[in-house]
Amino acid sequence: MDVTTTAGFDWTLALLFLGASLAAALTGWMFKPGTWYDGLQKPDWRPKNWMFPIAWTTIYVLSSLAAARVAPHAGNAYAMAFWALQIALNTLWTPTFFGARRIGLSVVVMLALCFAVLGMLWTFWALDGWAFVMILPYAAWLSLAAPLNIWIWRKNPITRT
Repeated sequence: MDVTTTAGFDWTLALLFLGASLAAALTGWMFKPGTWYDGLQKPDWRPKNWMFPIAWTTIYVLSSLAAARVAPHAGNAYAMAFWALQIALNTLWTPTFFGARRIGLSVVVMLALCFAVLGMLWTFWALDGWAFVMILPYAAWLSLAAPLNIWIWRKNPITRT
């Protein structure tokens, strides 16, 4: 038995997907919210600051494990394309919102990210039920993050670009 696999699961493959997720996560370290973000109007229903790193760590780990489950399947082209698209858009959102402070553009990125994750859900479901289940927390978080992004854009007109 290959040491990189456990009951058919390829841990090396999972680590490669996790590496891509780590690159996305590092944008949060590079582009911190700071005083600019503190000064924005935000809704009362916004999650507490401490929830964001917990949510994103969970999402990155689960989506990497899910992708590693789906990658070996025949017919995975669209599933892997949606995974690649979501991690690229995920990586782009933080520098767009916090770095460039382009909240309107970040809404566009967020909506595209939601589309990519929905595509990932749809295609993962067809290949591996557990992978689908592992993406559900991501979809749930985006169902909060997208309205939050839109709310902040609408309520902070000076920053609209």
